[in-house]
Amino acid sequence: MIALDTNILARFYVEDEADAEAKRQRALARAVMDSDGSFFVPLSVIQELEWVMRGAYGIERKEVADALDHLLGLPNVDVDAAAAVRSATAWHRRGMDFSDALHLALSAACSELATFDRSLTKQARRLGLNPAATMLTA
Repeated sequence: MIALDTNILARFYVEDEADAEAKRQRALARAVMDSDGSFFVPLSVIQELEWVMRGAYGIERKEVADALDHLLGLPNVDVDAAAAVRSATAWHRRGMDFSDALHLALSAACSELATFDRSLTKQARRLGLNPAATMLTA
């Protein structure tokens, strides 16, 4: 099994035709992903991939979620904490920040997620998520 770095997945999912090197790397990334190889994607790569797609490339929420759902569905790819990534992606589609959604999804075995993040607390409450995100106050 081969672990994949963020840049391989970013090249696989993002078209950057203006950059010749990116175009060359995209062909290589596609060849790797279409091979008979067996791949592992660490959770840190998932989080960075969302950030790169959204932050560096300005890709919309739905397209990022579609890419993550596609990755989760590839038979030759084992995504670390796949169930939490699925939940986070679904919550992200419903308006939650992906990192916040992932933090919450990874805390599923806990009674709550303590935070100072008012937005996270509101979003989790609005979506009726468990565990609850609880805003700490003095």
